[in-house]
Amino acid sequence: MSKSQNAISPTRAENYPEWYQQVIQAADMAENSPVRGCMVIKPWGYALWENMQRELDQMFKATGHVNAYFPLLIPLSFLEKEAEHVQGFAKECAVVTHHRLEAKPEGGLQPAGLLEEPLIIRPTSETIIGMQYSKWVQSYRDLPLLINQWANVVRWEMRTRMFLRTSEFLWQEGHTAHADDAEAQEETFRMLDIYETFARDYMAMPVIKGEKTPDERFPGAQNTYTIEAMMQDKKALQAGTSHFLAQHFSKSFNISFTNKNGDIEYAWTTSWGVSTRLIGGLIMTHSDDDGLVLPPKLAPTQIILLPIYRSEDDKAQVLNYCNELASALRSQQLCGQSLRVSIDTRDINTGEKGWQAVKKGIPLRVEIGPRDIQNNQLVVMRRDNSPRQKTLLPRDEFINGAVDLLVDIQQQLLTKASAFQQANFHTLQTQAEFHDFFSQKDDEGPAPGFGICYSVHNEAIQQLAKSLKVTARCMPLDRQQISGRCIFTGEPTTQQIIYAKSY
Repeated sequence: MSKSQNAISPTRAENYPEWYQQVIQAADMAENSPVRGCMVIKPWGYALWENMQRELDQMFKATGHVNAYFPLLIPLSFLEKEAEHVQGFAKECAVVTHHRLEAKPEGGLQPAGLLEEPLIIRPTSETIIGMQYSKWVQSYRDLPLLINQWANVVRWEMRTRMFLRTSEFLWQEGHTAHADDAEAQEETFRMLDIYETFARDYMAMPVIKGEKTPDERFPGAQNTYTIEAMMQDKKALQAGTSHFLAQHFSKSFNISFTNKNGDIEYAWTTSWGVSTRLIGGLIMTHSDDDGLVLPPKLAPTQIILLPIYRSEDDKAQVLNYCNELASALRSQQLCGQSLRVSIDTRDINTGEKGWQAVKKGIPLRVEIGPRDIQNNQLVVMRRDNSPRQKTLLPRDEFINGAVDLLVDIQQQLLTKASAFQQANFHTLQTQAEFHDFFSQKDDEGPAPGFGICYSVHNEAIQQLAKSLKVTARCMPLDRQQISGRCIFTGEPTTQQIIYAKSY
């Protein structure tokens, strides 16, 4: 590879969608499966998901939630109990109608054994969990019920993109039941805050918290809250949602209890979730034209040691040195865990090892050869710098400062992403300004960014936004409630809405 080239082709500027796919391929994270719309998550991609899962799971459990598991198959009649819910997912449902296969006379197999009732492969689990909660909740003493499950779901997508939108994906879905609406709403915001904290502190991805407009709510929810992130092409990505379901599902599934006064009430419920879509968001927030860039707190390998040798004697000396260095580094901790250090001992060119580590997004690369051992120094490279930028550090200084280096990389990624978001966040004052801002077509270059304005979200505005391929992302929660006038209707309003082109 010449010094003028990047590891990924095309670059972000040349073809952003294809660049995204090439980053995934170069990092060996995932690939398409024989089943249309589904992907195989390879070990590097799955290790990243495991790290996300572990950190989130600890955050959930710290707030009193426990894990359980519910069936993959949901009776059709369950979905029919909540009309708005089934309408919202009907077009995405995969349906099981038979329970066995039998041989055809001419050879091959055919479905047989028609089911008495079709079963839906879960698109989400509110219905089947609601049915179980109706059995488990009898008294106010049974509440609150705080349960999460880690699972896969299926939503039959026609246009797919790895991690961002696939027919089958991995996620967590929390489902809680409460004795009153105030407690349920508090839960809804608590989980939204957890998602924001995780995105910011672990993914180094700044997000905006907000409430979805009525037409963007989760089917069956009274209120849906979201965290919205900005990708490097300035499009929005919905990175997580938390839903206040009120008593809608409780009434449909009879989740009722006897209160302290002996009266029967319906429980107040919530649901909330994030998925492997977060991996897509992480890729598009930080990665560059040389490949994946990973925040150290989530990187499967935080430091990779690259031994350099030419003879068998050198090999023994260098590998022994690397093992001792790895042991010393693993005695250091980041986020309460030993540093994740690996040694690349494969019998391939050292330069190729280095470029593969770059493309995998490993935060720190360390080259070690006989001369480095002799000089008691290490060649250290940060993934957030140019791949060819090297720093010489004394061995002990590197060991003692490795955690600080990783923390600094984590912070620099967040600082860079936050500055990018802020620079591409625009206040729109008039309808003409709204139209001009979003009139750029998708094939004319990067999206224009986030546009926020005072808006009464009615049918006419929805049609205009649709014609511009723009969606209402959210009504931000942290904006001051100052009165203004809707830029579309002129009506007085305190409501501000963020619009953007999105994934």
